[in-house]
Amino acid sequence: MQEAWIQLQCPECGEQWEANPADLPEPDAEFGCKDCEERRPLSEFTKTARDFEILEEFHGS
Repeated sequence: MQEAWIQLQCPECGEQWEANPADLPEPDAEFGCKDCEERRPLSEFTKTARDFEILEEFHGS
């Protein structure tokens, strides 16, 4: 199985990074920015609609 990566962006500070969705919690789980420590549901950190779709696919939502 090929690894997937999605783009994340903090809605508070704008910091951007990539992550493997298999290593992330459910889309509605609380998630924190590594830079400014803002905490929100992970779904608010996905940079694009496609990134959100990929995250949902990995978690069977």
